[in-house]
Amino acid sequence: MEVLPKYTKKVIFQVGGLSQPLQSRSDLIPIQVLLQVRDHPIQVLLQLGDHSHLGLTVKLTSLIYQKKNSSTFPAINIPIHPFSTLSLHYTLSQSTKTSPCYHLSSSRKMASHIVGYPRMGPKRELKFALESFWDGKSSAEELEKVAADLRVSIWKQMADAGIKYIPSNTFAYYDQVLDTTAMLGAVPPRYNWSGDEIGFETYFSMARGNASVPAMEMTKWFDTNYHFIVPELGPDVKFSYASHKAVNEYKEAKSIGVDTVPVIIGPVTYLLLSKPAKGVEKTFPLLSLLDKILPIYKEVIAELKAAGASWIQFDEPTLVMDLESHQLEAFTKAYAELESSLSGLDVLIETYFADIPGDAFKTLTSLKGVTAFGFDLVRGTKTLNLIKSAFPSGKYLFAGVVDGRNIWANDLDASLVTLKSLEDIVAKDKLVVSTSCSLLHTAVDLVNEPKLDAEIKSWLAFAAQKVVEVNALATALTGQKDEAFFSANAAAQASRKSSPRVNNEAVQKAAAALKGSDHRRATNVTARLDAQQKKLNLPILPTTTIGSFPQTIELRRVRREYKAKKISEEEYVKSIKEEINKVVKLQEELDIDVLVHGEPERNDMVEYFGEQLSGFAFTANGWVQSYGSRCVKPPIIYGDVSRPKPMTVFWSTTAQSMTKRPMKGMLTGPVTILNWSFVRNDQPRFETCYQIALAIKDEVEDLEKAGITVIQIDEAALREGLPLRKAEHAFYLDWAVHSFRITNVGVQDTTQIHTHMCYSNFNDIIHSIIDMDADVITIENSRSDEKLLSVFREGVKYGAGIGPGVYDIHSPRIPSTEEIADRINKMLAVLETNILWVNPDCGLKTRKYTEVKPALQNMVAACKLLRSQLASSK
Repeated sequence: MEVLPKYTKKVIFQVGGLSQPLQSRSDLIPIQVLLQVRDHPIQVLLQLGDHSHLGLTVKLTSLIYQKKNSSTFPAINIPIHPFSTLSLHYTLSQSTKTSPCYHLSSSRKMASHIVGYPRMGPKRELKFALESFWDGKSSAEELEKVAADLRVSIWKQMADAGIKYIPSNTFAYYDQVLDTTAMLGAVPPRYNWSGDEIGFETYFSMARGNASVPAMEMTKWFDTNYHFIVPELGPDVKFSYASHKAVNEYKEAKSIGVDTVPVIIGPVTYLLLSKPAKGVEKTFPLLSLLDKILPIYKEVIAELKAAGASWIQFDEPTLVMDLESHQLEAFTKAYAELESSLSGLDVLIETYFADIPGDAFKTLTSLKGVTAFGFDLVRGTKTLNLIKSAFPSGKYLFAGVVDGRNIWANDLDASLVTLKSLEDIVAKDKLVVSTSCSLLHTAVDLVNEPKLDAEIKSWLAFAAQKVVEVNALATALTGQKDEAFFSANAAAQASRKSSPRVNNEAVQKAAAALKGSDHRRATNVTARLDAQQKKLNLPILPTTTIGSFPQTIELRRVRREYKAKKISEEEYVKSIKEEINKVVKLQEELDIDVLVHGEPERNDMVEYFGEQLSGFAFTANGWVQSYGSRCVKPPIIYGDVSRPKPMTVFWSTTAQSMTKRPMKGMLTGPVTILNWSFVRNDQPRFETCYQIALAIKDEVEDLEKAGITVIQIDEAALREGLPLRKAEHAFYLDWAVHSFRITNVGVQDTTQIHTHMCYSNFNDIIHSIIDMDADVITIENSRSDEKLLSVFREGVKYGAGIGPGVYDIHSPRIPSTEEIADRINKMLAVLETNILWVNPDCGLKTRKYTEVKPALQNMVAACKLLRSQLASSK
C-alpha cells in the first residue's frame, strides 16, 4: 500500500474504465474532462477517494486554484494511447480568473513481466461458475461469461499496473496441461471424441470422467500443491489442431486494447510430463512423438502471428529437472524445427521452481530462434552464477525476483541490488523484471482481507500486490524509484524481523533438543501389528475410509453461522454431533470395519489445525487453486509453532462413544501442514517442520490417553515437497520422515498408527515411505492406473499394513462391485492377504452422498466376495 503524506489524498484517474491513483492536495475538487483515445471520446472523472496504489506512475505535480462553488471547466481533447503511463500536470495560479492549463503525456512502459496469474478470481468466481455448470444449474454461455469477465479483469489489472509483458492463455477451465492436450487433439479413445473443436463435454470428461468412463490421471505439478491432468500418449495417437484457445484469448485481449504474450506449454515439457496410454508399452519413448506434435505448434504460431502477436512464451519448466542427454537434445531439435515458424516473433522460454543445471542452461541459451530466457531467481539462486558467467549477449533476461509461490512481501531493496548486478551482464534494455513463476500458486488480493491483523498484513503481498512489486522494481531500475513505496516496504521488512510474535524461545529449545535421536518406535512393525490385531480383532481385508465425508450445504451453513456468531456454541456442537452420528450410523449400516467421524467440524485438513496452533495466521479469501474447481486456503506460518491445548480429542472421543467399532483419530501430519501452508522464509523449512511435529506429538499422546486406539496422521503432501533435483532428495526425505516419526514415537504397541498419501508418484520414494514406520498406510492407486502396484511386482517387500485405493473419489463415477473386486485381486497378486486394507483413494469431502453411499456399498460387497473366495480356497 502506498504511504502518502498526511496532507494528501488519493485520486482516481479513469481511462476507459481503468482506475489509477493520483496524488493531490486535499483541496482538489472533482474535475470533469473529455479525453480522446484513438479517436474515441472518453469521459474521465477525477474524484477524491481512498484507493489502493495500483502501481502506474501518474503524478499530479501542481493544482489549479478554483473556488469550490465554481463548476466551470473547459473540455479538452488530447489523443493518448490506452494504457500508457500518464502524467497529468496542472498550473497553479492564485487568480480565480486563470483558466486551467493541462498537459497529458505518455511514457514507455517499464520492462516488467508476469509469468501467469490466478484464474479462480478474487472471490472464487470461476469455482462457483464451474460447479453450477457441472450440476446443470447454469448454461455453457453463463460459464463462458464468468470466464471472459475474469480474463478481461486480469488483463486490465496488469495493464493498469504498468506491466509491459502481460500473459494470455494462462487461464484454464480446469488445467493448463489439459488445455495443451486439447490443443493437440490428444484425446484418449474412450471419450469418443468426434474430432471437431474440443468443447466442454469432452474437455470435462477427460478431467473428471463421466458416467461410463474414468477420468485421466491427475498428479502434482512439480513440487507444488497444484494438480495437472496427465496426457496419455502412444504411437497411434492422431494429433490435430483441436483447440484454438491460445489464439482466441490473444484476440480477446487485443480487442480491449491489451497486447499480450501468449503462453503455451513447450513441446518437450508436454511430452516429458506425459505417460504411455493404457495398452502401450511402459518403455515407449514419448519423445519420439515430437515430430508429430510440432506441426500443431507451427499452426498455432502461424495463427498467433497472423493475429498480431509480437511475443510468444513457451513454458519449459522440465529444464530444471535432472535430464539425460537425449532429453536435452530434444529441446535443441524442437526449437530448431520451429525456428522458421518463429521468425519475426520474440520468443521467451520460461523456466521455474528451481536452479537450472549447467548442462540445461547451456542447451537452453543455445536454442535457435529464441530471444529471451526466464529464470526463477527465488528458488534458483545458484542460477545467478550461470547468468553472470555465461549469459549470451544480445538476449533478453526475464529475471524472476518476485516470489510466485509465497505470500511474503518482496524485499525490494535486496531485489534491486540483484537486478542492478545483472545490469552489468545484460544490456539495460534487455533486462526484464518478472515473477519467479506463475502467480497461480499464491492468493489473489490482499484488498479482500480487511480483518487480517494489520502488522502481519504489512508483511504480505498476494498476486495483485506482487504485480505492483514487479512494476515498482522495473520503474526503480530506470531511475524513477518510488521512494515512499520502497520506504514502506523497508519498514515492513524491519518490523517482521524484530516482532516478538515471531519468536518463541521455548519452542526453539524444544526443537533443538530433537537432534541426536531418530525417534523410532521400540518394537518392529510385525510385532506391533500382532499386538494391535489381538486388541482390534479385525477381519482379513479390513475396510475403512480415508477421513472426510461429504460436506453438505447445510453443514457448511452451520459452520459459517457459528463463525459469524449467529448461532451459539451449544447449537453448533449439537449440529456437529448429529452429523457425526449420521456418518457413524451410515458406516455401520455399510458394515465398514474401522470408522471415521467424517470431519464435519473441519473446513480444511490444514487450516483446521493451523487455527488451533500458535504462529499461524488466516485469511478470509486467500484461496489457491489445487485442481479443477477445488481451492484451498493455506494458513500463513509467520512465527514459531506450538499447541496451546488439545485440538481433536473432544470430537474423536464423542464419535467413539457412538460405536463399538474402532474410531480413527484424524490428524494432519507435520510435513503436510508445512507443504500446504505459506511458510515463513526467515528460517529453514525443516526447523518449522520439527516445531509442528512436536505439536502433533502432543495431540497423538492425548488421543491415546483418551482411549483412541487407531490414529491416522495424514502425510498427503510428503511427496510433493520432494526437491526437483535428485541431489537434494536425501536431505529432504531424512527430515520429512523424521518429522513424521517424532509425532508417534511415544505411543504403545497396541495403538495403531495410520498415514495417508494421495496423488503423487510414490514409487521413487517407497523406501522412505517404509522408513516412516507407520503401522498402516492408505495410498492413492486407482486413478494412476495402479502404478503403485508395480513397485511391489518389482520385488519391494512391505511388511506393514497397506491400503492402495480401490476407486477414484475425484470423479462422480460410481465403480461396480466387479470392478473393485478386480482391483483388489490385482493387489492380492503382489501383496500378502494379512497386510492388505480396502479403502477409497482419498477423503470423500467433495462428493455427494448419492455417490458415496453406492460406491462404498460396492466396495464392501467386493471385499466380502473376496473374503468368501479366500476362505473357500483354503
